[in-house]
Amino acid sequence: MTNRTTASTEILAGISTFLAASYIIVVNPSILSQTGMPFSAVLTATVLVSFFSSLMMGLYARNPILVAPGMGLNAFFTFSAVLGMKVSWQVALGAVFWSGVIFLLLSVFNIRTYIVRAIPRPLRYAIAAGIGLFISLIGLANAHMITAHPATMVGMGKLTPALLTFIVGLFIMAGLVLRKVKGGILLGIVITTILAWPLGRWWGDEMLVSGKEIFSRPDFSLLFQLDMVHSLKWSVAPVIFSFVFTDMFDSLSTFVGLAEAADLLDADGEPRNVQRSLITDAVATVLAGLTGSSPGTAYIESAVGIESGGRTGLTAVTAALLFLPFLFLAPLLSMVPSIATAPALVLVGVFMMGPVIKINWTQLDEAIPAFIAMVLIPFTYSITQGIVWGFLSWTLLQVMAGKVRRISPALWVIDIFSILALIIQ
Repeated sequence: MTNRTTASTEILAGISTFLAASYIIVVNPSILSQTGMPFSAVLTATVLVSFFSSLMMGLYARNPILVAPGMGLNAFFTFSAVLGMKVSWQVALGAVFWSGVIFLLLSVFNIRTYIVRAIPRPLRYAIAAGIGLFISLIGLANAHMITAHPATMVGMGKLTPALLTFIVGLFIMAGLVLRKVKGGILLGIVITTILAWPLGRWWGDEMLVSGKEIFSRPDFSLLFQLDMVHSLKWSVAPVIFSFVFTDMFDSLSTFVGLAEAADLLDADGEPRNVQRSLITDAVATVLAGLTGSSPGTAYIESAVGIESGGRTGLTAVTAALLFLPFLFLAPLLSMVPSIATAPALVLVGVFMMGPVIKINWTQLDEAIPAFIAMVLIPFTYSITQGIVWGFLSWTLLQVMAGKVRRISPALWVIDIFSILALIIQ
């Protein structure tokens, strides 16, 4: 194979990516079902979106990036659109569909590609590092090593059997990676899962592995249940705009960050197959509206597979195929606890910090916006907030430094939409 990789490496990378992101099969329906949508039907929709979108990313865009319903987007769907704005879930699904159509038009006419190229390189490097910090934070929070604290906002979690299992798994995985063991991240996930099994039995901790039922039936009751007519009402326009804006910058920043961190760049130094990848992301959102889910987007957990050696579309195809059995075997995912994938997320954060050395930290008009973007991604728990404030601070400081010519027309447009998004929020 090309890209200095092999089929076995790509398959292992695809498995690692799937294991790191498989939580979405259960987490997405647990959030969306609060709108009144059937849990089992949302689970089926989640699997369908993840399978078809990741398969398209692998075969059409030829990138090792998994696509699935996005975290954050599902929270906006549930708590802002349906519960907050009192929009029915059928109309909200219609808004998802139309936002996907807008995405598709922007992508087909290559407008989104121009947006990618408008992102200054220091911000690209900062976004990659910020996503790395974000991934690590997710891992540490999943393991309950970092918890909420009333006095200091965050603090160290209690040294429970689950946390001890995570710590042991982290250093086992780190040792395997350090020794350059092939598939070390995947092997670490498996070992940590095995370690968690007896502890789950003895302590009865829900974070640890416990035996549960294996089989479940797919539920297709949400297919084509979207309301395409009423979702075009003016009152729903803010919902569509928010989906468009949030999904656009989540996917763009994730895609750019992964490309920079893993050197998935073309001869011009731009993200590889960017237009096809963005079209895939748009199709994922259209498909989500049709099947009964929140918008699909490129997943930052793809970094786990990329760090395992994934460089081609075979990684995404492998991950896509692994989703299908869980139309029937969704409860089996409980056998891979969050503390088993958490070490992988922490280590990926280490790997993704590399691009920060490319930032000229002595040139403050570049360093300050880069730093703001990098730290706001984990601190706000939002990739979108990090990149929005990175854009705005970059533009403002370039103007103050008398370097207005460095601001492209596309970046001015991005700034306008960034301000509109902040106003809506």
